[in-house]
Amino acid sequence: MTRFGFVPDHGLDWLEASGEHSDVVLSTRVRIARNLQGHAFGSRARINDREAVLRCFRRSVERSQMLKGGTLLVLPEVPVRTQEILHERRLVTRDLLGPEGSVPATSAAIHFSAEEPVSVMVNEEDHFRMQSLLSGLRILEAWQIVDQLDEELGREIPYAYHQEFGFLTSCPTNVGTGLRASVFMHLPGLVLTKEISKALRGLGELGLTFRGLYGEGSEVVGNFFQISNQTTLGRTEEDLVDDLERVVRTVIEKELHARQVLLRDAPALTEDKIWRAFGTLCYSRMLTFEELMNYLSGVRLGVSLNILPDVSVYTLNKLMIFTQPAHLDQAAGRNLSDDERDAHRATLVRSVLANDGDVSSGASDIQGNRTN
Repeated sequence: MTRFGFVPDHGLDWLEASGEHSDVVLSTRVRIARNLQGHAFGSRARINDREAVLRCFRRSVERSQMLKGGTLLVLPEVPVRTQEILHERRLVTRDLLGPEGSVPATSAAIHFSAEEPVSVMVNEEDHFRMQSLLSGLRILEAWQIVDQLDEELGREIPYAYHQEFGFLTSCPTNVGTGLRASVFMHLPGLVLTKEISKALRGLGELGLTFRGLYGEGSEVVGNFFQISNQTTLGRTEEDLVDDLERVVRTVIEKELHARQVLLRDAPALTEDKIWRAFGTLCYSRMLTFEELMNYLSGVRLGVSLNILPDVSVYTLNKLMIFTQPAHLDQAAGRNLSDDERDAHRATLVRSVLANDGDVSSGASDIQGNRTN
């Protein structure tokens, strides 16, 4: 896979479309929030609190089988473009980086395991946020990975804990287990058949919610949704994982049925939408990211219905990541204007689709245009 600057490749396995139901579920993420006992967290944390947290984490890494030998990036020391690449790859949150264009807060860091699909954000909204991001529907597996890491770190780090409420966190909705599990889904069938509202209705009553590509506060584009648990207090980790998996499997079943309804009741319109999307990506000279996501949705639908059998979901997943602004800037070797990004994005997409999903060929095409 093409490397864009000093950014570890760890955490990109979810692009490979290797997990269960990867034609509907792009990825599963499980995140656990913990805080260091005796130090303020969230907006009340002072510089000395944050520095103490990072020192504590560095010591614990040396004793962790899952983390030792990995890569620690202290974000204020990392180039801004690399920070944005990490965000575009869904490896760090905007809360960890701070507002776009600003310098991350003192001692904000991200640690990647060398061997396991797990990472830890340090000094985000909470002191420690352990996370595992896997391809397809693998909620239980992702939880088991972060649970193992939580056990390891918990032997070294005294967590903030209350006998009645459980693990204490910055956000009240995370108090208890501190667990947030989310599944990133592509639901074009339900959107096109106008069944999406019905399919997602009642999530709140089950303690679940849905959001866009980058989680809370982000818009839904390209028919991509994140479904996650909303609260943790009074629930066990097993209950939260089981409830989310049960709901997601129901949504998958409804989505697959909706896709077959489209083929049965509107085959010409469905195929036209798919081929128009594919043709636009193959021949466009300018593409905004929102346009790309919407066209990728049509092409993904075509792949899942075997209308476009020569395109892989893995290729489409890579395009979704490597066509974002910081990745394009890195490939071009400079900060691009909006119009330049739209042109470079179209160039990258055309090249990748023409070269069997090879992102490096598209990046080379962009680099070849640096002086144009």
